[in-house]
Amino acid sequence: MQDKQEVTKKEQYNLNKLQKRLRRNVGEAIADYNMIVEGDRIMVCLSGGKDSYTMLEILRNLQQSAPINFSLVAVNLDQKQPGFPEHILPAYLESIGVEYKIVEENTYGIVKDKIPEGKTTCSLCSRLRRGILYRTATELGATKIALGHHRDDILQTMFLNMFYGGKMKGMPPKLMSDDGKHIVIRPLAYCREKDIERFAIAREYPIIPCNLCGSQPNLQRQVIGEMLRDWDKRYPGRIETMFSAMQNVVPSHMCDTTLFDFKGLKHGAEVVDGGDLAFDREELPMQPVGWQPEDEDSDSPVQRLDILEIK
Repeated sequence: MQDKQEVTKKEQYNLNKLQKRLRRNVGEAIADYNMIVEGDRIMVCLSGGKDSYTMLEILRNLQQSAPINFSLVAVNLDQKQPGFPEHILPAYLESIGVEYKIVEENTYGIVKDKIPEGKTTCSLCSRLRRGILYRTATELGATKIALGHHRDDILQTMFLNMFYGGKMKGMPPKLMSDDGKHIVIRPLAYCREKDIERFAIAREYPIIPCNLCGSQPNLQRQVIGEMLRDWDKRYPGRIETMFSAMQNVVPSHMCDTTLFDFKGLKHGAEVVDGGDLAFDREELPMQPVGWQPEDEDSDSPVQRLDILEIK
C-alpha cells in the first residue's frame, strides 16, 4: 500500500513538473509574439487530439493568473466522418465548464467525392476546414483563432517546404489569415510533442483519431516526422538547435536577393553581419542551443505570462 502511494506521489510530482514546463513554454510564446491582448476572445480549435486538448487546458490555466482578461470558446468541426463519436467532445467540455460550439459540416463527403482513391486528402480538407473556422470565428466574435500546432509541427513544415517546395518557409506562431480578417495564433509553438504526448496520457483525455488522415501512412509529413524523431533519439538537442535557427535567420548569409541587396554591395560599404568572419570556425557549445535534459526540473520561479504585462 505504501509503495503504491509513493508511486502515486512520484507520478503526481512528475505531472506537475510537466505541466509547469508546458505552461512556461506557452507563456513565453504568448509574450514573445504578443499573441493575446486585453479583452481578446480566443476561439480554441479543438480537434479531439492530444495537442488541442493540451492547448485548451494550458490556456485555461493561464487565464486564471494572467495580468490581462481574455475569454475562451472551444470550437470543434464535426466533419461527418463515418463512426465519429459525436458525444465525446460535448460531454468533455460540459464536464469542465467551457463555452463551446460544435460546427457540423460534411467536409468528409466533399473530400471523398473530389479526391481519387489513394491520393492524399490533406490539402483540400485543410482548405475546407480553414474557411469554415474563419466563418465561425466571425459568427462568435472571436478576435484570435488558436491552433494546436507545436514546435515539431513547425519544424516539419520547414523541412517539407525545403525538401519538396524549394522554400525556406515554416509555420509562424502568429499570422494574418488569408482573408485579412483574422489573427491566427499557435500557443504551443515552443512545446515539444513528446511533452504534450506525456501530458495527454497522464490527463487521460478522450482522444478522437482522425480516420481520414490516419488512413494515409505515406504522407510526406509523416515521413519528415519520422526523420525528426530519429534525429531526436540519436542526436539529443538537434531539434532544439534547428528550432533556434528558425529564430536566428541571417539574410546577408543566405541567397535570397529579395531579402538582402547583394547587388548593392560595394567597396567601402559597411560590413554586414561580420562579413567573411562569419565563416571562421566558431567555438561551438558543449550542449546544443536550447537543449534540455529529459529530467529537467521545470519548477521555474518565473512564469512569464504571470509577470509580463502583455501589450
